Amino acid sequence: MSSSAVVFAISMGTLIAAHQFADHIIQTDTDANSKANPGWDGWRHLLIHVGTYHLAALVMLLITAAVLEVPVSVTGIIAGLGFSAVTHAVLDRRWPVRWILEHTGSAAFAELKTPLCGMYLADQALHYGCLWIAALLIACL
Repeated sequence: MSSSAVVFAISMGTLIAAHQFADHIIQTDTDANSKANPGWDGWRHLLIHVGTYHLAALVMLLITAAVLEVPVSVTGIIAGLGFSAVTHAVLDRRWPVRWILEHTGSAAFAELKTPLCGMYLADQALHYGCLWIAALLIACL
């Protein structure tokens, strides 16, 4: 197995753990409820969330890399976390998630509130897809 494959696997696992921790524990209710608001108020809450989320991801990646002696590069981490930050911010405005669902034949899923929230599940799936690309960037650069 190549070292980039190992870096990818470790990065992906760490990014998923960081995502769960930062999106569901660190993010405040106020930021979660306000980040899609129009104007400066929404952007302020979004930037706070994306900043704290990616600070947590960076710390977790650096600790993991140090403890496990994972050969990550500064370029890879910047590219991976940069990609994650931009895509996370776009998706968390919520309208892109709705647009994707409506344009892929899943408009009814976007409206689903119970027993599951379609928008939330789609948001999480899109975040995981973006984390996969971020882990590839970390491993390959």
